[in-house]
This record gives sequence, structure tokens and C-alpha cells, in this order.
Amino acid sequence: MSSGQVVVVMGVAGTGKTTVGRLLAAALHLPYAEGDAFHPPANIRKMAAGVPLDDADRLPWLDAVGDWARRTGDRGGVVAASALKRAYRDRLRAAAPGAVFVHLTGDRELIRRRMTAREGHFMPPSLLDSQFAALEPLRPDEAGVTVDVTGTPEEITARAVTALAALGTGGRPGGG
Repeated sequence: MSSGQVVVVMGVAGTGKTTVGRLLAAALHLPYAEGDAFHPPANIRKMAAGVPLDDADRLPWLDAVGDWARRTGDRGGVVAASALKRAYRDRLRAAAPGAVFVHLTGDRELIRRRMTAREGHFMPPSLLDSQFAALEPLRPDEAGVTVDVTGTPEEITARAVTALAALGTGGRPGGG
């Protein structure tokens, strides 16, 4: 991983994007941004009511996340953002061309249990199926890594750090 790189911690709701994102930012000595903070209030209300966002809802949010990523400049940063579809990731890469993605993945039932156990979050577990339906996993031509979410947040973060280190400077395995 090169300095000044933006790392997007992505995945469906409940995979631990916020927790792992914060730990990853600390491990990489980079600033952290919470993607949920970029949602307009209407998006939060919609999700809290159990209504999935559509592409039109997500575009202003993606642009705000992308603007943050672009503004990090040479210092880089880590941002937690679902980035479920390739088109969303392409939009983020257009704003921050060197962005690398850490796709947090896991068993649907494990993620559902985690969502049910968390308190104070606007995203209800009832939206998990819509998240999985929208998910387009990272493709081999995308700069990024896939990290399983079993284990502690520290173990997941350690796997992410190791996987990112293996990417090399080109954002793909082997540095190319």
C-alpha cells in the first residue's frame, strides 16, 4: 500500500465496516471517515423505516464520500462505505483513482446475528436481504481484497492489513 492511498472498507450492513475501518485507519496511521455520516437525512429516515435505498438515493451519498476521498489528497485515508455495486465503486474511483477496496464478507446468518445484537443503529436487520441482493462482489480487475469477518475485530483488521500489504503498490496482487 502506498502512502496517500484511500482505502474503502465495503460490504453489506453488519459486516463491521465501522469497527474494522477505525482499527484499520489506526493501524495504517491514516484519517478515518464514517460513510454513514455522508448520507442525507432523507436516506437515514428511509433506511430506518425499513425501506432500501435505490441508486438515485445513493448517488448524492456516493458523491459526498468520493469528495472526501478526493480531498484527502496525498495523506490518504480510510472510509467505511457499503459500495455494494461495481458502478458505485467506479464512481468512488472516479473521485479517488487510487482507491483500494477491502470487501468484508461473511455468512449471512452471522451478519444477521450481529445486526440484531447491535444497538442504536438506524439500519434494521430486515434490510439485510436487500443488501445481499444488491451486492456485486469485487471482481479480479478491481483494486482490492476480500476479508472474512469471522473472529474478533482485531483479527479481521490484521487479515486486512496483511492482504493490503500483499497488494503491492499497484493495488493488485503482485503490485501490478
